[in-house]
Amino acid sequence: MSTGQSFLILAENIALGLLSLSFLVTVLRVVRGPTLPDRIIALDMLVAVAIGFIAVIGIKTGITLYVDVAIALGLVGFLATVAFARFVMSRQVPEEGDTPPPKSEQRT
Repeated sequence: MSTGQSFLILAENIALGLLSLSFLVTVLRVVRGPTLPDRIIALDMLVAVAIGFIAVIGIKTGITLYVDVAIALGLVGFLATVAFARFVMSRQVPEEGDTPPPKSEQRT
């Protein structure tokens, strides 16, 4: 085994270890919160960590199909984050003194 190959194997193992650690810390943030936006950001981070796992496994195995899977997961994760953000924005309660928007601008 050449030095380059052994370095690549070492780098892959270190990357998988760091990604596992970040996955665990992010899961803790999803569970503990404390607010809904914190949980949404943590879920988005879980998608990013999963993309990292897929990329490292793709490098490790040499199968290029993993790149397509990672791109698809990134698109789905982005759409989920946008949907969650819209949900959070629609749940916000107006503060005291704020006037509600006119009936023509309210959603049903």
